[in-house]
Amino acid sequence: MLIIIMTSFYIYFKAFHIIGFVTWFAGLFYLVRMFVYHAEVDQKPEQLRADWRAQFTLMQWRVFKIIATPAMYFTWTFGLLMLFTNPAVLEQTWIKVKLVLLLVLVGYHFFCKKVIVNQEKGISKLNSFQFRLLNELPTLFLVAIVLLAVVRDFISFLYLFGGILAFGFSLYLFAKQYKKKRENS
Repeated sequence: MLIIIMTSFYIYFKAFHIIGFVTWFAGLFYLVRMFVYHAEVDQKPEQLRADWRAQFTLMQWRVFKIIATPAMYFTWTFGLLMLFTNPAVLEQTWIKVKLVLLLVLVGYHFFCKKVIVNQEKGISKLNSFQFRLLNELPTLFLVAIVLLAVVRDFISFLYLFGGILAFGFSLYLFAKQYKKKRENS
């Protein structure tokens, strides 16, 4: 009886799962963009640097704790509820690949927390250009995960993933050109 009730809720679980991952990705995109700006604080006038660092750190913690992390848990909760109501999906290759990508994305999420801590301490090892590249990483995850969920054919996904990698390389080339243009301005 419980399975029948939960199966009828599947569509709602799916809707909340989508809301969760959209919010999670929005948080990750914004968070890493702030890493870029935080890394560029040293280019600002001396009298502004301490205040700007403090403000970026405050904003980063808020996005991480109030938006990105709750959204990650929300996404996982409703994704797991979907799997619970339809466990046969776990036998398909695409969901296994998606779950691996999601685990790597969770690693990226907590890597971002470490970046916040390091920037707060003033010991960040990455520069603004490297953060700009890091900001494109969730885009690749987003495209790969959505394509897997929609296409579901693993062979087609492999072709699409090749396209995603080419897209990622194009983003890298664009970022390098943008950096060169900014340096020459």
